[in-house]
Amino acid sequence: MLIDRKTFLKEVSLFAGASMISADLFANLALPVKSDIKLGFVTYLWGKDWDVATIIKNCSQANIHGAELRVEHAHKVMPELNQTQRSEVKKQFADSPVKLVGLGTNQQYDYPDQNLLKASMDRTKEFIRLSADVGGSGVKVKPNGLHKDVPVEKTLAQIGASLHELAQYAADLGQQLRLEVHGEETQELPNIKKIMEYANHPNAKICWNCNPQDLNGKGFQYNFDLVKQYFGDTCHVRELDRTDYPYKDLLANLNKMNYKGWVLLECHTNPDDKLKSMIEQRKVFDRMI
Repeated sequence: MLIDRKTFLKEVSLFAGASMISADLFANLALPVKSDIKLGFVTYLWGKDWDVATIIKNCSQANIHGAELRVEHAHKVMPELNQTQRSEVKKQFADSPVKLVGLGTNQQYDYPDQNLLKASMDRTKEFIRLSADVGGSGVKVKPNGLHKDVPVEKTLAQIGASLHELAQYAADLGQQLRLEVHGEETQELPNIKKIMEYANHPNAKICWNCNPQDLNGKGFQYNFDLVKQYFGDTCHVRELDRTDYPYKDLLANLNKMNYKGWVLLECHTNPDDKLKSMIEQRKVFDRMI
């Protein structure tokens, strides 16, 4: 039988006498701690051909209670939905055990062409309004790359300034703006840190993405610590039983910082039975957490 720390100390105090017990003796007492990390699902590949009803059904059967919908996929949750259609999507999730975590977009802000930058920012605002209307909690966006004819610092500053404006817009609608750690060079964590410093807004967050580049330079722990203060409510992972990424270290770090967000499966394989694979990943997660 497990007892909590308070009860344990009380029982020992009664046995030995409170005055004789050193506080240091129990300072590092290791008792079971329940993690607040939640497992969710990204419809990037495994769910790209499913409509909303199928996403909810499969997530429910796999005991996965959150979903980030990738836009431009078969579920068709796009800004072109009218208000009635938006309300229907919201109701589908509200009537189910699956929470709509948010929308995953491909909007980016590294364009040297300022007309393209403005178009992407305007489109992002449409997705932010859509997420609010369908019951999501935020929108995922990207840096996406550097440009050889543009100074690196200029591109990072432009991305950051764009995030600042969009983060405020999102905050006004109760949405979180989530920058995915993405792009051939922009996904390097020192660059992500600079972008977030330029963004300088409490509602501009990052979505950790489990890239091979997380292990570059001084290694995983150093890179994680560079940006952990900017973590938002979402973190993307691949299959958790892969051996090419330190998933146990990631989850241990998230637990250490009392992370209460979503670890979202963004799997890159193509199994024949995707529901079965989701169920298997749920079991792996439960063993690791």
